[in-house]
Amino acid sequence: MTEAKEQKLHLGVLLYGCGHHQAAWLMPDSSIERIGDVSYYQYLARLAEKGCFDAVFFADSQSFQGKSASDMPAFWFDPIVNLTAISQVTRHVGLVSTISSTFSNPFTASRQLLSLDHMTGGRVGWNLVTSMTDAEALNHSMENLPCHDRRYEKADEFAALMDKLFLSWDSRGFLHQRDERKLIDASNIHPFHHEGKYFKVRGPSTTPKSPQGKPVSMQAGASGQGISLAVKYADAVYSVSWNLKQARRFREKLDDRIRRSGMGDRHIKVFPGLVTFVGRTHGEALAKKAALDEKLPVETALKQLGFFLQQDCSNWELDEPVPKLPPVEAFSGPVGRYETILEIINDTQPTVRNLLGYLNAGGGHFTLIGTPEEIVDQMQEWYDAGVADGFNLMPPELPGSLEDFVSLVVPELQKRGLFRTEYEGDTLREHLGLPCPRTLKRQ
Repeated sequence: MTEAKEQKLHLGVLLYGCGHHQAAWLMPDSSIERIGDVSYYQYLARLAEKGCFDAVFFADSQSFQGKSASDMPAFWFDPIVNLTAISQVTRHVGLVSTISSTFSNPFTASRQLLSLDHMTGGRVGWNLVTSMTDAEALNHSMENLPCHDRRYEKADEFAALMDKLFLSWDSRGFLHQRDERKLIDASNIHPFHHEGKYFKVRGPSTTPKSPQGKPVSMQAGASGQGISLAVKYADAVYSVSWNLKQARRFREKLDDRIRRSGMGDRHIKVFPGLVTFVGRTHGEALAKKAALDEKLPVETALKQLGFFLQQDCSNWELDEPVPKLPPVEAFSGPVGRYETILEIINDTQPTVRNLLGYLNAGGGHFTLIGTPEEIVDQMQEWYDAGVADGFNLMPPELPGSLEDFVSLVVPELQKRGLFRTEYEGDTLREHLGLPCPRTLKRQ
């Protein structure tokens, strides 16, 4: 193995229902009865903290179809509310919430994030998304989701405005000097009068700058607009990569966009999604995957595939090759996941049934099956190649797969000097090795 870098790799975990595998809830020991129990998420977060993870992360969807008996309300709680409950039983692990720029009010969103950041001593991050479905739009007084370009135009203004609100005044301006009858230093607290195409906000925030400067900014879009947005505002990005080739291509696209933006010394951390089936033997790991795959509802899997491809797949022949799909340039849906599916097809020439097998545990993210040593070998290969600064774990089953990772994979990472053995800082920025922003660079 190559010598470990001085900077350790990072680990986050995306908490989702009772696991990312579509059949997880059907397993005899599944946690399906507990997805509406906040103590369940508190347990998962404490487990991640036991493993010295950088952060726990919640995605979000603002609609619930409820059309079939197998539709799962996986996003039971609002992410910020859930993370607030989690913050009360953890001390170190970072807390990352998804925020939709398409539907959110920036003043309210920034205020909620800053409030939680103060309550936790600086452990908060946020993941900017533009949302994906018309069903969500219908819950926000819209007839349908705005087009891709318009969503990203709005997201750019939203992100810039969030920065203004996050950094609008410093807690040092709160003087509370009784003898001098001075409560605030008003000379350093001013409205910024933002007037844009989508938002009009007088400012400043009611909440001062956070203990870590501002909440850590994450971004997940893989389209050209998404990468441009990340270059302007993100500290780190979540990515979808099926193989090393795709991970390298994403890193190169991101770095090229940074260079062309004139910020050549800027490094944005990349965290590919990671699905793991861990066993003390390779056979044990394979058996864990097989047990889940056997319970996979094919109709549900085809429905998910249709969502990723933006077309109806319900009548596809399961044991025939995947029908020819249009090139990514002609695709109008979520680009990152679509590119991944094309990569899987190109690599494996699968039948429809085989493709469902690749996708059902995490939608085509980097998937590792094996012993702790085998899994860490491949994680280290990506890390040493510079295509991943860490990984965002997507456990197929919860809590079982996370328990396996913490008890088996984390010790192997630590043994190789790739991962911390204890927390060395207090804030999420310190966990991730990010600088503390002191002033707002964009107005």
